[in-house]
Amino acid sequence: MNENLTRISAAPHIRDKHSTTGIMGDVIIALMPAAIFGIYNFGIHAYLLIIVCMLSCMFFEAITQRIFKKPVTVRDLSAALTGLLLALNLPPEFPVWMAILGSAFAIIVVKQMFGGLGHNFMNPALAARCFLMMSFVGPMTRFTYDGITSATPLAVLKNGGEVDLLTMFLGTHGGTIGETSAAALLIGALYLLFKRVIDIRIPFVYIGTFFVCILVYALTAGEMNINDALYFSGAHICGGGLILGAFFMATDYVTSPITNGGKIIYGIILGALTFILRIYGGSAEGVSYAIIISNLLVPLIETVTVPKTFGKGAEKLSLSDNMGRLRKKDKKDKESIGKVVFAIFVICIISGLLLGAVYKITKAPIDEAAQREREASYNVVFPEAASYEMIDDVSMDDINLKISELGYSGSEVDELLYALDENKNIMGYVFIITNSEGYSGDIQMAVGVDKDGTVTGLSMLAISETKGLGMEAKDDPSFAEQYIGKNVESFEVIKQGETEENQILAISGATITTNAITNAVNAALGIAEYLTGGGAHE
Repeated sequence: MNENLTRISAAPHIRDKHSTTGIMGDVIIALMPAAIFGIYNFGIHAYLLIIVCMLSCMFFEAITQRIFKKPVTVRDLSAALTGLLLALNLPPEFPVWMAILGSAFAIIVVKQMFGGLGHNFMNPALAARCFLMMSFVGPMTRFTYDGITSATPLAVLKNGGEVDLLTMFLGTHGGTIGETSAAALLIGALYLLFKRVIDIRIPFVYIGTFFVCILVYALTAGEMNINDALYFSGAHICGGGLILGAFFMATDYVTSPITNGGKIIYGIILGALTFILRIYGGSAEGVSYAIIISNLLVPLIETVTVPKTFGKGAEKLSLSDNMGRLRKKDKKDKESIGKVVFAIFVICIISGLLLGAVYKITKAPIDEAAQREREASYNVVFPEAASYEMIDDVSMDDINLKISELGYSGSEVDELLYALDENKNIMGYVFIITNSEGYSGDIQMAVGVDKDGTVTGLSMLAISETKGLGMEAKDDPSFAEQYIGKNVESFEVIKQGETEENQILAISGATITTNAITNAVNAALGIAEYLTGGGAHE
């Protein structure tokens, strides 16, 4: 017999109509509604980012595989899908070169260095997003819609504001390219479920656990009735990357459990982590970090939930005894999984209740302390005033729209007050203003400007820049003194040399921080001139 004609592989012999290329292609098709809506919503730059990320990921995959002397597999569409997912997780005005850097990190570092498709330990697109978030906080947290830079709905919710649920469902608001429209994402999710590309367990348990946690929190921590709590919970589900993450990234075959019990435990952990990171973390989001952390737990989850091998441990028993023992073991395994799931669920509920109660107790003192700090800053930035009065005859929306028109996008006025003399005459203005373009995120400051356009004071209220670099804006009084007492139309930043009247010497190694603060001061000067000229009241 010719041995070359007989080839027998080990059991089990399973045939499946799905191929890697087919699965990746189906996911790309499912993401098309969100991608098309993102391009429609945000314009040509969003389209450019999508194309650049997809092509970059395919290029880096091909070149890396050639260097590692592996077969080039870009035709399986996995790299194209990674690029598409990365692009959909980026702000619409994100710099192209940064997107290319993120693509390189996703493919080279997270995927190929660990062996390629099937060996990566976390989702490459999300790993790249987190890498970019840590490296470029300002660009990654600057969201533009209709030419105006503003906070996302989740950020508004986190700061105690109100949002329109219908707007969030449809997606006509700021955010990343692919996360804004819950409707478009759900259309794609239904396609994946219809094609049986994904299992409903992970997204259903993930979103369900998150919903329970956020509902318990809303009823416990806030003064909400059940209708308000449901509305609040619905906004959190529609907002941010929850639906995108639950259906398109948490279900990634390589980085999610394959056992049914493991999928349930995985979904519960995802929901609980997303809740904790969103409500108690520094960011309004949390999905990306929740999925990455849960990816790392998958081996442990599968160890706990792996089914027993058929007949294992029953070799010396009779057939009837074997079957009975197997049935008992199967029952015990199901009971064990059920107990683990129930325990995690109870822990989530109790954690939500405890964290909500702690937040409710501490929220008022924290808010009072923050308000006292703001009020104290009024005297610091406008010491000559006898009193201060909130300006309520001008819409903050109009003010922030004017800031955008003046070319100072990235700055937003939170509070605006008149600085009054003893006779209640207007001496100038006090701005509580936030710039989102700091190196480590938002920088909130108080700025005083008199009616002549002279800066009377500058005080940092909330800043989390690097110690010894950007934090010098708060720690070194000489930095703020560069602005005080000067009457200019606007300031510009220089890195070295002697400064002129309208120039600010950048903090060494912290030009980004200096630019962000200067942008906010310039915005305050522009609005002060606008108010003094009566434009806001016309």
